[in-house]
Amino acid sequence: MDSLASGAARSSVMPDAPARRAVVLIVLTFVYVLNFLDRQLLGILAKPIQDSLHITDGQLGLIGGLYFALFYCFIAVPVGWFADRTNRVTIVSLACTIWSAATICCGLAATYPQLVAARMLVGFGEAGGVPPSYAIITDTYPPGRRGTALSIYNLGPPIGAAIGIAFGASIAAAFDWRYAFVTIGIVGVVTAIVVRLVIREPARGGLDVVTGAPLVRKSAFWQTVWMFLSNPVLMLASVGSGATQFVTYGLGNFAVLFLIREKGMTLNQIAIWYALVVAVGMSAGMLVSGRVIDRLSRRSRQVYAIGPALSLAAALPFYIAFVWVPSWPAALVLLTVVMLLNYFYLSASVALVQEEVRPDQRVLSGALLLLVMNFIGLGLGPTYVGAASDYFARHGSAHSLQVALYTLAPAYLVAIALFLWLSRILRAHSRSPEKVAA
Repeated sequence: MDSLASGAARSSVMPDAPARRAVVLIVLTFVYVLNFLDRQLLGILAKPIQDSLHITDGQLGLIGGLYFALFYCFIAVPVGWFADRTNRVTIVSLACTIWSAATICCGLAATYPQLVAARMLVGFGEAGGVPPSYAIITDTYPPGRRGTALSIYNLGPPIGAAIGIAFGASIAAAFDWRYAFVTIGIVGVVTAIVVRLVIREPARGGLDVVTGAPLVRKSAFWQTVWMFLSNPVLMLASVGSGATQFVTYGLGNFAVLFLIREKGMTLNQIAIWYALVVAVGMSAGMLVSGRVIDRLSRRSRQVYAIGPALSLAAALPFYIAFVWVPSWPAALVLLTVVMLLNYFYLSASVALVQEEVRPDQRVLSGALLLLVMNFIGLGLGPTYVGAASDYFARHGSAHSLQVALYTLAPAYLVAIALFLWLSRILRAHSRSPEKVAA
């Protein structure tokens, strides 16, 4: 029976099974869509939630930022270590069940503390979704095709955000914000069952280029953690991504509120036009970056760092113009360009980390990547913007949220500097026969 199971697992990742690979990628991408949709509903429905529960920008930033990230980031590490030793498909299915049930609880929350508790449980569940999926996709697609596969998987955030904006804003405008949480939660529970029934566990490292004896040992938890923390390539990719996410999450969690307050948009306009901007801008960034990485990384690994640095440098002036311009149609055009350029970093960093480590370290390394970049970006970005907005409001600013978003601009410069530093290290490694990674 074990041999039959092993053969079935390997058959799901063989190069002559493109249909099976496509099914795996589509199902996992849909799970990521739900993952990000659940995460973004709070920001999308910020205005009606504030009106219903009487919470401030700072409290909203804490729910979508620090409180959520404390569970999402740190639980991902032990979950990643456990998934490296067990069935990764089961972990993804169970995680999807937990965060979807918690999303339903968000819709039932009657007070701020209840909403906080439900959002923390969402973070707990979502911690088990992305790292195992990174590893499953990496073991399903061969080298040279992983960048494109991961970029398609990373379409989950733009698709999830776009659907969430269109669906959430429409529901809130027509009925009540609570219906959006409950409906999406039910869809997630059904999807979790589909994951367990459809996806087979791929062989770890089954498609890697083997240069010597096959890997049979499994890294100890602290061995992998130390390897990650002591590797400058992995840490710079993580911290650079975190600095980028400080902007993307700081903006993303308050974008709808900002467009309503400062640009004069309505929920119905948000449901159509802002959803379209997110779908086009973020998706284009993910797809273009994946193709660029796959094409240029064959010549030089520096593209994993140069690509994000150049795209962020190009995005900065468009971001400042978006915050400043008074009319919402012009603001949305600028925001489309910002989103396209802001998301070059994600596929690059994920692909770099997955290829930098051994197959038995991939899930935990992916979890550590998420820990670093999401604690900085998701944990601190929205928390900072909400606190800054409250601060400027207390000091008499009539446009406190707009001023708070202006103060995100220096984070672009920090992220650019970190990716350029990473580029120098990758160039140095290309001249040396040795890698820092274990």
